[in-house]
Amino acid sequence: MLDNALARLDGALGQLEAAARRRIEAERGRGNLETELALMQDDRARLAADLDGAMARLGHVETAAADVDQRLQRAMNVISAVIDRVQAQQPAEPEHEAS
Repeated sequence: MLDNALARLDGALGQLEAAARRRIEAERGRGNLETELALMQDDRARLAADLDGAMARLGHVETAAADVDQRLQRAMNVISAVIDRVQAQQPAEPEHEAS
């Protein structure tokens, strides 16, 4: 009877040790998951800040491109007007007859 009780106690202790190991592993895994989550949240915050900066730079580039477009349009208009004036001031060239 004592041997039977010791065997049951030994089995119960084995189950308790196994449960304790599983619990430790689960807690370790949970700690790893929490660390991973914190790292991902930090990455997300950094990426959001990078995106905000990129969007701001894009806005500046778009504004500069629009300004360049307006300046080029004005320059082309001025050049076209100068060409038109020069052509209007030149006498018409006489047509040559073929000999």
